[in-house]
Amino acid sequence: MATAQRRRPELAAFLRSRRARVTPADVGMPPGLRRRTPGLRREEVAQLSGVGVTWYTWLEQGRPINASAQVLDAVARTLRLDAPEREHLYHLAEVPYVPAAGAVVRAVGPEIQGILDALDPRPAVVYNARYDVLATNAAYLDLFFADRRLPATPNALWTLFQEPEETCPVLFREEELPVMVATLRAAYGTHIGEPAWEEFIRRLSAVSPLFARLWESGDVQLPGRRVKTFRHELVGELRMTSQSLSIDGVPECRIVVYTPEDEETVRGMAVLRERCRREPLARQ
Repeated sequence: MATAQRRRPELAAFLRSRRARVTPADVGMPPGLRRRTPGLRREEVAQLSGVGVTWYTWLEQGRPINASAQVLDAVARTLRLDAPEREHLYHLAEVPYVPAAGAVVRAVGPEIQGILDALDPRPAVVYNARYDVLATNAAYLDLFFADRRLPATPNALWTLFQEPEETCPVLFREEELPVMVATLRAAYGTHIGEPAWEEFIRRLSAVSPLFARLWESGDVQLPGRRVKTFRHELVGELRMTSQSLSIDGVPECRIVVYTPEDEETVRGMAVLRERCRREPLARQ
């Protein structure tokens, strides 16, 4: 109760401050005469948002009224809120926040690439919510794509589900692949109905009966620490601990770092790295 009572004054102050910075010209309205307050009037925000003046006034006064996601989105558009401000509005109004639908992040900046390179010799990669490979360091390519041509738009799920079991880079597929699909489904929950996501699921289900079966299971899991076993014909089995790290300012993306689980894997990775340096790979 105390938290709710504190949120309402914060919500009221936030709405007033955002309203004050939007001018009539910003929203295509004439300035009018005798405008005593900066920015828009409450009735103008209500009109532009398609809500009642009394309802919006009560919202801005911090009264205990309910607000739907659709109404909050309309107010956010009128007040020209950016993504962080929109999320803040949702939290203050105690409405579950759902990120705005849009294209999945497909690239990261040079500062993230610098972090990945600095982690070498530990393999590291940036995945988005669909397991697209956005950036890697050389050690990750050696581990995951050492004997494979790197696709133009690499995706870890496509690589693993299209690869025959006997040549799949990840051992114990019956344990690892269900976890990855469950992680994908957890992210899918906020993208249901988006054409790009639906097409991705449809295409992968069509080419992989195994993926289709795992997807139909409905299991959900968040990213986290895992111990995975990779294999390579030159160095044999490589046991790596994976850890996911979120990236501020890059929604639904994470850095995954692989750390050798034992000394045998440390030696195997060293041999693999040296071999890959000596022999230019087709993936390049």
